[in-house]
Amino acid sequence: MIAAVPALAGSGGFNSTGSMNVARVDHTATLLANGEVLVAGGSNGTNGYLASAELYNPSTGKWTLTGSMHVPRDGHHAVLLQNGEVLVAGGYNATVSGTGEASAELYNPSTGTWTLTGSMTDGRVDFTLTLLSNGKVLAAGGPTWVPR
Repeated sequence: MIAAVPALAGSGGFNSTGSMNVARVDHTATLLANGEVLVAGGSNGTNGYLASAELYNPSTGKWTLTGSMHVPRDGHHAVLLQNGEVLVAGGYNATVSGTGEASAELYNPSTGTWTLTGSMTDGRVDFTLTLLSNGKVLAAGGPTWVPR
């Protein structure tokens, strides 16, 4: 298990906290409006690419599994939208060999569920998602094909 290490405000140090339910790398971590952190996807040496997601509650130091994405992915990106949902897009998955994933999904913190949404024109990895002031999201940069 991987332990999160939150910063202690003003103390200049760190404390260990609860461990994630699933060890993962190349995942996203998104701060939600309610102060929890959504960690989604990634990969590990046991299950390959992951669709699972979990929530970290900083007030309790506990991790809780939440709904899984429809598409296992790692190296993807996420952005918190103005309505409180999280958009996750791109990355790699086991079914798209040598190319980036184009699909995108929305996480609803109120229900703990994921919904597929419109795909990007091109699959991509190592890119950025930026929330614009008009509420739209810009996906920029990153190659569409990367040998992995």
